[in-house]
Amino acid sequence: MSSRCIGMDVHRDECEIAIWERGVVRRAGRVASRPEALERFAARMLQPTDEVVLEATTGAGRVAAVIGPHVAKVIVANTHRLAAISQSKKKTDREDAKILAQLLAAGMIDGAWLPEEETRALRRRVTRRHGLVVGRTRAKNKVNAVLGRNLHQRPPMSDVFTDRGRRWLGALDLPDDEVETMSAALRQIDFFNVEIETIERELARFGADSAEVRRLMTVPGVAMVTAVTFLAQVGEIARFASPRHLVGYLGLDPRVRQSGERDARMGRISKEGSGLVRHVMVEAATAAIKTPGPLRAFYQRLRAKKGHQIAIVATARKMVTIFWHLLSRGEDYRHGLELPTKKKLRKMELKAGAEARRGGDGKSRGSTREQRRTLEIAELEQVEADYRAMVARRTRADRG
Repeated sequence: MSSRCIGMDVHRDECEIAIWERGVVRRAGRVASRPEALERFAARMLQPTDEVVLEATTGAGRVAAVIGPHVAKVIVANTHRLAAISQSKKKTDREDAKILAQLLAAGMIDGAWLPEEETRALRRRVTRRHGLVVGRTRAKNKVNAVLGRNLHQRPPMSDVFTDRGRRWLGALDLPDDEVETMSAALRQIDFFNVEIETIERELARFGADSAEVRRLMTVPGVAMVTAVTFLAQVGEIARFASPRHLVGYLGLDPRVRQSGERDARMGRISKEGSGLVRHVMVEAATAAIKTPGPLRAFYQRLRAKKGHQIAIVATARKMVTIFWHLLSRGEDYRHGLELPTKKKLRKMELKAGAEARRGGDGKSRGSTREQRRTLEIAELEQVEADYRAMVARRTRADRG
């Protein structure tokens, strides 16, 4: 135990400081949340044997990086799990800092993981990309709303935002204000496309050099963005002792309710952690169930009992479990399709800046690829059938 425990309630402009020493907590004032001010505070006020606890909030990582060299330990605490703070009747910055210092002194605070700068930058990129994709979707919805308001037929092409689709949009008879709305939305879409492409190029460069990204992409339904987003949030898989810990960290574990003699009841997922990772995992699960194999069989069996929504979330949870095993063992997914996986990886490499390959007419190779794909699908359909048979045997054994 250190001689002093320091609690810091971190905000954008200032940090409230409290010091626990020999059983007594005292206020130590405030310090500006700026690197220079924090450096002066650490050099003047902190001791090499001190332990410091901060709230897990925006900027906490940077605060910890400045203070860390001056003390024995810096802990970043998730205050959502600290009932003493979240349920306190006296909710002030001073009180929060004091409670943090007291809990640290009592050994009741577990530190949150602090990712390295490369991982933090990766997180910022995937978050920024997601925001741009949401903005692009809103702009596309504005175009579709214009068509709906003016009772126009559905576009004769699958994607109205291609060059052909835009020519079709330009030939429509619309009021002037609707033309202005559509033109503005199309300009926004062009802007978002450029920004998304720029970010994805950086993500692809990371993915092309990452064995972990390439390994996750062997799972059906998992594209480059899904794999990179997952790794940006999770970091080192060795942090998680089991798949259950990883599932809980990502908030895909169902809540459990049990009281007295009653059986435990499973509720909705906890939704702890990153909502963006849950979003991309559900998208990946939606794509994965289109490919024959154990994942599709798992989804279909659960859907028959509990419906699509519960089944697709459970499939996403199953994929997270698979991710843990693949990364922990250093193995690729054994039930993937070889040709689609190679296509995904090559697409990522090209986006990262790899040179395109030139070949012949590709007729014989195309025929061979189609034959190989047919054989692969037949093999996966057999794997899916074997999985269904195994589950049926286990169900009969449990009942018998």
